[in-house]
Amino acid sequence: MTGSIAAYKAVILARLLGEAGAEVDTVLTENAARFVGADTFAALTGRPAHSSLWDRPGEGLHVRLAREAELVVVAPATADLIARSANGLADDLLTSALLEATCPIVLAPAMHTGMWEHPATQGNVETLVSRGILLAGPVAGALAREDEGPGRMAEPEDIVAICEAALASRDLAGRRIIVTAGPTHEPIDPVRYIGNRSSGKMGIAIASEASRRGAMVTLVLGPGTAEPRLGPDVVRVRTAEELREAVLTRYAGSDAVIMAAAVADFRPKVVADGKLKKEQGPPEIVLEPTPDILRELAGRKGARILVGFAAETSDVEAEGRRKLASKGLDLLIANLVGREGTGFGSDTTEAAILAADGSDEPIRTWTKAELADAICDRLAASFS
Repeated sequence: MTGSIAAYKAVILARLLGEAGAEVDTVLTENAARFVGADTFAALTGRPAHSSLWDRPGEGLHVRLAREAELVVVAPATADLIARSANGLADDLLTSALLEATCPIVLAPAMHTGMWEHPATQGNVETLVSRGILLAGPVAGALAREDEGPGRMAEPEDIVAICEAALASRDLAGRRIIVTAGPTHEPIDPVRYIGNRSSGKMGIAIASEASRRGAMVTLVLGPGTAEPRLGPDVVRVRTAEELREAVLTRYAGSDAVIMAAAVADFRPKVVADGKLKKEQGPPEIVLEPTPDILRELAGRKGARILVGFAAETSDVEAEGRRKLASKGLDLLIANLVGREGTGFGSDTTEAAILAADGSDEPIRTWTKAELADAICDRLAASFS
């Protein structure tokens, strides 16, 4: 841990890691010890807490700690620590151990918004991520001195989840995956729109699982949906056209696209400039098709894996197979909607996985987390 007011969270993190079965060795910088003492961590973990290269003269403490570790997590990680790590400096026990470590490394940044958003910090972060270091946060929230904004250290429970993910399967590591989720809202006038009941839960589950497995995920997320707290890079969109543009601008660098969003099939041909008044009577709304984004992506597919979704109220598998073939997809998830306990807004769904190579899985009830896991298994198998 490094010197930040967020150091109190590191105490909770050490306890949670211990409860999860980890053996926790603590390394504190000189500034970190100004906030929380080494004895606190020694008492919590039952193991010595270290703060100096000279704690064990002649032992090569930084080498032993680094080589014995299955995971290193720096929480909080200050802007200074991030800068020194990006530049390979090793002038204390922590940075020396980081330079020696070959295991997964997780950084939980904590700093004021200006420091986090500064180009120097962002450049250092980009360097570290390019080397495979994982980030847990930061998140937006209350900061020191009554400030608020991005830069708050992630909550200990979320950091533990990232640590568990870092030690789990990394079968999508290095892959760039685009996931779309949620509805689109096609405006009628400045206050009304045509939409659907999609909550985004399915796409968010896929994006979170792919991130957990090491993929670099961009989540293109429709309106009215909650964002995952950690993991994918989130791009907010509102209309089908905005979603199309967000996907196409990132398509060239992607390895796979998973179109889980419930994109509107139609939109008003003309959008009123002002609010339509009730006194004027019911308006006549002429609809036109929205772009067929999946078909457009398939036309530029190349070696990418393309996964689509089909929400159906009947003949789920038959309709799914038709769309799988007509749109040129590798996989299509055909799911039943319009009933309680499946589809939009639910945590479970009745769905079939249909594959171009014929390795189908018939319709059954899944939790959305289970279905996300199965889809990521398919991606990993295809990549390998």
